[in-house]
Amino acid sequence: MFRILLMGILHRYVFREIFSSALLGTILATFVIFLQSVGQTRLFELLVRSSPKWETVVYLLALSLGPVLPLTVPFGVLIGILIGLGRLSSDGEITAMRAAGIPSRKLILPVVVFALMATSLAGAASLWLSPLAIRETYRIVNELARTQLTAEIQPRVFQEEFPNTILYVGEVRPGPVVVWERVFMADLTPPEHRQTGLREKAEGPRITVAREAIAVSDPEHNRIQLRFKDASSHEIDKEAIAHDSTFPRGDQALVANPPNRRQARPFSEMDTYELRPHVADKKQVDARIELHRRLALPLACLMLALVGMSLGISSRKGGKSAGYVMGIFLAFFCYHLAFISLTGVARQRTLPVEVALWIPNAAFALAGIVMLLRLERPGERDVIAALGAWSRRFRARPPRLPQSLNGRPRIAPPSWLPPFPQIVDKYVLTRFLFYFFLLLASFVLMTHVYTFFELLGDIIRNRIPMSRVLTYLLFLTPKLIYDTTPISVLVAVLVTFGVMTKHNEVIAFKACGVSVHRLSAPVLLVSAVLSVALFAFDHYYVPEANIKQDAIRDEIKGRPTQTYLRPDRKWIFGSGSRIYYYRHFDAAGDMMVGVNVYELEPSTFVLKRHISAELAEWQPQTKAWVFHNGWSRDVGGQAGWNFQTFEKTTFPELDERPEYFLKEEKQHKQMNFQELDAYIRDLQQSGFGTVRLRVQFHKKFSVPLFALIMAMISVPFGFLVGNRGAMAGIGVSIGVAMAYWGIGRLFEEAGNLNLLPPAVAAWSPDSVFALAGLYLLLRMRS
Repeated sequence: MFRILLMGILHRYVFREIFSSALLGTILATFVIFLQSVGQTRLFELLVRSSPKWETVVYLLALSLGPVLPLTVPFGVLIGILIGLGRLSSDGEITAMRAAGIPSRKLILPVVVFALMATSLAGAASLWLSPLAIRETYRIVNELARTQLTAEIQPRVFQEEFPNTILYVGEVRPGPVVVWERVFMADLTPPEHRQTGLREKAEGPRITVAREAIAVSDPEHNRIQLRFKDASSHEIDKEAIAHDSTFPRGDQALVANPPNRRQARPFSEMDTYELRPHVADKKQVDARIELHRRLALPLACLMLALVGMSLGISSRKGGKSAGYVMGIFLAFFCYHLAFISLTGVARQRTLPVEVALWIPNAAFALAGIVMLLRLERPGERDVIAALGAWSRRFRARPPRLPQSLNGRPRIAPPSWLPPFPQIVDKYVLTRFLFYFFLLLASFVLMTHVYTFFELLGDIIRNRIPMSRVLTYLLFLTPKLIYDTTPISVLVAVLVTFGVMTKHNEVIAFKACGVSVHRLSAPVLLVSAVLSVALFAFDHYYVPEANIKQDAIRDEIKGRPTQTYLRPDRKWIFGSGSRIYYYRHFDAAGDMMVGVNVYELEPSTFVLKRHISAELAEWQPQTKAWVFHNGWSRDVGGQAGWNFQTFEKTTFPELDERPEYFLKEEKQHKQMNFQELDAYIRDLQQSGFGTVRLRVQFHKKFSVPLFALIMAMISVPFGFLVGNRGAMAGIGVSIGVAMAYWGIGRLFEEAGNLNLLPPAVAAWSPDSVFALAGLYLLLRMRS
């Protein structure tokens, strides 16, 4: 009876040890995958644009966790087992149990019970919750899209959100009543479908210009109601006769494009029982993959638990950090990446779906059973501790003798030397830089491995040589270094000062008169240097590397070679107060086909002259456009005043060269801040939207500074969490990273939607975290 009671207490004790670490590991993995999924669905942009109730926001975020749980619960199970059993082993509790006559296999029962409970949770999420969450998410997203007006008007930008209508507004005066100044609107509806004007007799677009217009949004009908002031309309019939009309007041409804309905991937939103008819069809490979994916991922909890039990019980010196590293390696690199790769192989019909998706589970089950059978055999080895000992021997250096023992007298530093740097600075920086470069290399390597397995199916299908893949990973590395350096600083500072606090080194320094502010000074200084280095790195090297890695990725994906010239932009604002419109631009021959030029009065936007021609050809010798077979007219007090036809003529005042119309399409990550600034000014002159690019321009300065801000935030936490162990430091890192990501994305989307000035949107996260870090630094007990 006593033995049964003892085993019950032991099982509950082991269960509690596993549960806490597994919960934290699941939260960590869920957070990482959640960031990727939300970024890909652009959920933040939709929420900021539509401004829903906070209940809807929380509900959507909760729904987005459903499809993630089948991936993260197995990872949490493995982490919990490795850390929980590893702590029992490292503290000698496993040895004490064996000495009391309790074999290690008695611990299998609580671990298996915990794994089965996790399997049930992951199975419910995979088979029932995930498809339900996907359906519900897209239902709410489509409702939000229907209730919002998809036409937030930006000044000096050609708006194409309206069907068969091009809109250009010079200025927008916000307020209770929104007023647009200098309005240009072109109706591109085919003449036979027009409801006003000349209708089927018209030739070309119908132009409406106005000094200003009052704009009242009508989201219920997805339109904007306009009331013009000092407006006029201009239209040409098929016989080249102008029809102009002027009106001091006028109303018009501007209907926006219907909102895009977001759809899920095939079979992902179907209930499991609905998949059965599709699975029976052997041609429906995606349906079979989806079904076996839903079944295989939950059972990974049990398979990973079999491997984790042996490793956790046998590790005596690895500790919690070693358990985390081993868990990431097994669950992330071995299982998850193998599952992704084999799914791609199954999709290409190289292996049957039933075989490919169950290979990882079978491999881990076999390895776990073999390891459990060898659990208490003589000669068992602590794998984790052996690896740690080998690493320490590899890094070991011959000890240095003190100067006094080398026969040379110890020389005291002169009194006039500054108090920095000193031995304590070298001591702190050595630890900090070691952890920083180790973490940075780990983050980059993990991303490389994940990217390789993600692209493995495309590499095989498109027969990409391995040398080309390695070149892609080489040029991807600068971007990864730029992105992960702030997080590496955060974790490195927490580990450095956390370990010093745990080993009572901080108390020793305080006893010697060295304050915690003095201890943190070298780390803050080096973090500031890293911020400057990141800015220089992004300015001189990262953009060029991004251009190369984007091109190679397109090659791996089998995409056609992209052209960055955009001759398809048919409406361009010229260097003067004139608007060009053409049906086609021949970049090779420097010709515009079906060209119209509208010259406007800058202050009132009254149409002064209209030029139309079948063809406009650039002559390099005369540096002018030669217009063929067309007409020009000055718009004055009488319609069609000064109307002239021509077969071939030039207009010297039209001095925009062909390069002006061939705007290069670039991504912000492929330019440094100087190139991005020039690119933005060029697009603004031509009437193209630049709000997102302006936000990214300011982020070129704000993002590198975050390496220093992360150090300011993490220094106080490093001294606080030192006595609470490595898990507390990891938990703080997760919390700070989540807060930074959430606040940063929120302000960035607000800036992209023109709700905040670009500079405010880019610098607000830095300001918030810098103030918080400064407050925490000043509040530290030195």
